[in-house]
Amino acid sequence: MIGDPVRLKTAALLVLLGLLTMLAGIGQLTFWAPSETVTASVPSDTKAAPLTVIDPKLIALHEGPVKIKIQGEGNFMVATGRPDDVEAWVGGTAHTTLTGVSADQKSLEASSVDGEATAPSPAGSDLWVSTEDASGELDYTWNPPADGEWSLLVAADGTQPAPSSISMTFPNNATTPWAVPLIVLGIIIILVGAALPFIAKALSNRRKDGQDDEPHDGGETTTLPVQSTSGDAGRRRGPETEGPALRVTAIAAALAAVMVGGTAVAAQATTTPEATPTSSAAAPAEGEGGTPVLLESQLQRILEQVASTVDAADAAKDAAKLAPRVDKMELQIRTQNYKVRTAVSAYEARMPVRATKLQSSVISTKREWPRTVFALTQGEGNVVPQVLTLVQLSPRENYKLWGSAPLQPGTNFPSFPVPREGTEPVPAADKTGLAYSGNEALGILAEMLTTPDSPNRSKLADGQASPYIAGALAYQADTVKNGTSANFKFTHTPVPNQTVVLRTADGGALVVGRLDFAFEGTPKAAGDKLLLEDDSAVFAGGKETTTGMVLNFAESVAVYIPPAGSADPMKLVAATRGLVGASFK
Repeated sequence: MIGDPVRLKTAALLVLLGLLTMLAGIGQLTFWAPSETVTASVPSDTKAAPLTVIDPKLIALHEGPVKIKIQGEGNFMVATGRPDDVEAWVGGTAHTTLTGVSADQKSLEASSVDGEATAPSPAGSDLWVSTEDASGELDYTWNPPADGEWSLLVAADGTQPAPSSISMTFPNNATTPWAVPLIVLGIIIILVGAALPFIAKALSNRRKDGQDDEPHDGGETTTLPVQSTSGDAGRRRGPETEGPALRVTAIAAALAAVMVGGTAVAAQATTTPEATPTSSAAAPAEGEGGTPVLLESQLQRILEQVASTVDAADAAKDAAKLAPRVDKMELQIRTQNYKVRTAVSAYEARMPVRATKLQSSVISTKREWPRTVFALTQGEGNVVPQVLTLVQLSPRENYKLWGSAPLQPGTNFPSFPVPREGTEPVPAADKTGLAYSGNEALGILAEMLTTPDSPNRSKLADGQASPYIAGALAYQADTVKNGTSANFKFTHTPVPNQTVVLRTADGGALVVGRLDFAFEGTPKAAGDKLLLEDDSAVFAGGKETTTGMVLNFAESVAVYIPPAGSADPMKLVAATRGLVGASFK
């Protein structure tokens, strides 16, 4: 009985210690918990530059939403683009790159690169997936537009310094690893302290019972060997070996799991005799294919701007209005069309470009320039869909329309597999994996249009039965038949530097290019005359000639090439032509 007060005092101290330990753990989850976010700012001594780049590693430094606050004088913008696109657009311009966060998480790490003092305004570039415009101040929450890495470009107009006051607020990744263990430990200590008097009494009673059973005859006492606690014997624990301490630990673990949501695993670990090994499967490797140069939202925006530009130029018959969005063959054909329509009111306008309905697209994964995209669109004024060829020559230039051609009757553009995740471009002279190279395909088509009995006619589907081919050959034959006083010659020649080839998903390819179609006429005898139509006369400077004439057309064509080993012929997918010149010999 002398020790009872001591035991009670010890129990009280254990309970108090357990409470303090548990409160310390709870405190780490509540009033001592770290802030949910951290904010880091650009150092005030960072060198001013016309462009500021926010590196993708900084954006992805913490999981969760990132809030960006930018303050500056006047108007500025924030553009979102792929890291290589942002880098290519910045080029040799002086810029500041925000790459990380300091150890105390209060400052953004910035590096400055010297270079050209100014740059063009980045506004309106096709490289950007999205832009945010602001004046004076912008609070911007970063959300990735698609999978993969992204960079941000901050700029004014390219001539003025980019805003220098930038702060980024991230979710705080700081953890409190000791919170749950302290709570669990505190509960255990409390329960042990509370149970201590009862444990002591039970042990005292057991000793008393043992003393009553001791022999009093002075005989010998045999000491039994202690049973091993390893192996099977150790796992067969009877009521006598399962002491109060184990039960207390189990109760404490259960209470901890109830009190601290989501920490049941940590609590159970105190009662598990053997740790269960865990393994995590390796993340699947990313595909080896390249990233498409455009998202569909970008392509749709580009098509709308191209269509709007062409509409304005067509309405005004002003080729200068085409310059921002049209080039190469399409620019030449429409420019000449405007000249004829200005002089001959009845002359038919070129087919309008529409972006109302984007039916399909073939997008290059080649990250270098030039970049190419094929788009199949339709809208008001288009009786049939048309294949548009868009090319971006360099990072700071926008995509321009190089050619447009209506889909051939009976042809379905997606009838051959169109890759949805971008596709590999192919050099025009390369036939690796293809039945023909792009140059060979256009050469065979040109030969068939020039020579009706071409030996290669079987290599192109339907041969002369193709609507465009049949129409061209019929026109040429009728002209020869009706030209009793003149000799006529027709030639179709590929223009190599305007040939673009993109692979299709079935291993084939789509080649889009230009043929130059020359129509020559020479009088058969002295005094014979050739009469030109009003449209040709606009370029030739007159309607009659006794020496001869040449009419020039540009033909925009698209041909599907099957993969190597296929028995299928090529298919003429789209074709059209436009008058681009006429002259007297």
